[in-house]
Amino acid sequence: MAKIVATAEVTNTSDRYTSDLQVNQHSLIVDEPLEKGGEDLGPAPGDYLCAALASCKAITLRMYVQRKQWKVDEIKITVNLVLGTQMSSGNNTFYCNLHVKGQLNDEQRKRLLVIADSCPLHRLLSKPSDVVTEIL
Repeated sequence: MAKIVATAEVTNTSDRYTSDLQVNQHSLIVDEPLEKGGEDLGPAPGDYLCAALASCKAITLRMYVQRKQWKVDEIKITVNLVLGTQMSSGNNTFYCNLHVKGQLNDEQRKRLLVIADSCPLHRLLSKPSDVVTEIL
């Protein structure tokens, strides 16, 4: 079998959408907003997907600026997802906004855009994926 690089387990034990999410030793909650019939007790699955992409970009940028010894005080990434049904291209689209505070020139800022787009999740989401579901 191929090497597993990430895993998550969700358990739902009620007639509500609120579910327990376990990622390694971390316990989280996933839910849907009130307008979708949920209790809004935690982020929705799509929010976690945006959070994962934003986090990956932020960590990748932090690693890069540390290696380059650039003075960066704050890296903030905002990711918004628009479903393909609302896009003329038909593609699901992640809009990623980078806000970087620090002592950077224009060339360094341009380089950070390239580095942000090279984060592992950006590369993963830019390629086709297969989803295999089985009942055990």
